[in-house]
Amino acid sequence: MDNFQRNLEKYAELVVKIGVNLNKGQDLMIESPLESLELTRLIVKKAYEAGANFVQVHWQDDVITRSKFEHAHDEAFDYYPLWYTEMLERFVENGGALLNIKVPDPDLYAGIEASLISRASKAAATARGKYQQYVRTSTFSWCLIKAPTVAWANKVYAELPEEQRVNAMWEAIFKINRVYEEDPVAAWRTHIEQLKRVRKVLNEKKYRALHYRATGTDLTVELPENHIWLGGDKANGSGIRFVANMPTEEVFTMPKRTGVRGVVSSTKPLNVNGALVDRFSFRFEEGKVVDYQAEVGYEHLSRLLDMDEGARYLGEVALVPYDSPISNLDRIFYNTGIDENASCHLALGSCYPINVKDGATLSTDELKARGGNTSLIHVDFMIGTSDLEIDGYLEDGTVEPIFRAGNWALKF
Repeated sequence: MDNFQRNLEKYAELVVKIGVNLNKGQDLMIESPLESLELTRLIVKKAYEAGANFVQVHWQDDVITRSKFEHAHDEAFDYYPLWYTEMLERFVENGGALLNIKVPDPDLYAGIEASLISRASKAAATARGKYQQYVRTSTFSWCLIKAPTVAWANKVYAELPEEQRVNAMWEAIFKINRVYEEDPVAAWRTHIEQLKRVRKVLNEKKYRALHYRATGTDLTVELPENHIWLGGDKANGSGIRFVANMPTEEVFTMPKRTGVRGVVSSTKPLNVNGALVDRFSFRFEEGKVVDYQAEVGYEHLSRLLDMDEGARYLGEVALVPYDSPISNLDRIFYNTGIDENASCHLALGSCYPINVKDGATLSTDELKARGGNTSLIHVDFMIGTSDLEIDGYLEDGTVEPIFRAGNWALKF
């Protein structure tokens, strides 16, 4: 128990110092499930020790969240309070930082009609459009982290006795976040420097396109001119470095909106707004999904793709070696924030404008003209395997290996 408390405190300090990198005089907002009370209290303590002016905690509970879908009147699913989005916008504009302990129950909406989930998601995404633009342009510091809940641990570690599952989840979270290192903050800084070296090499390459080959996948993804690879940390509008997702093992950039063609198959289940989609595939033509299949959750996938016009185009391409800390745990976490960092992945929907030169200053039309996609959604899905091969096409027509047998063929 003493070791657990020390590790929990190290984790809290890590997410404050590396995740949001809270500076003196900032406000911090924490979104946390009720089950994470102990961790949240430690984070609040560490935030004030780091110089926070004010820390606000917004508590979340899956039973309360599901209650809306079981009991609300029909019109409620097309409503989202503008006063709440305006509060988020003011919070960002006043220099606040957001820390979200994001661990929804993978089976939260089991038995709920897919159309209700889709309508509620669309209403929220539409109302939060300006705030999401702040997120995607890194206007402010934000970080998504993980902490065990009983429902999540029961799903991931179902083979263990029930009383061991939450502890097993804590062990995994501490391990993939380098908490077991003597100095996790220093270990993360070393890790970030390595990701910087990777993205530096990729940015110097200026690939014209990537070609993916694996079982069920033969996909070509063009990259726009002046695309930028990012990974590790990034700077907000005030120049403060932060890590948007903990853990993180990826480097990522923007695909050309109309430059995707071929077929791609998923390799891990996808949690879509609390509903699982699994064993699915897409066929792309001129950037657009023109056909798709799913053995599990087909209706949820259909409604996701019909969210808006941009939902059928890609907004992100990310590279993660198969031989990486999370992948080597050989476990599906049913949480995109972890699973995407165990696997190469793509994202349907909106791009991150910061993945193209001067992208944060572009209007929607200008971004689209530069090859970027816009949408109400941004949903990552995993495609990495031990047999994945990726080739890079250089501007002079040269083709060179980027990935072989699921891992980097480039040297960093």
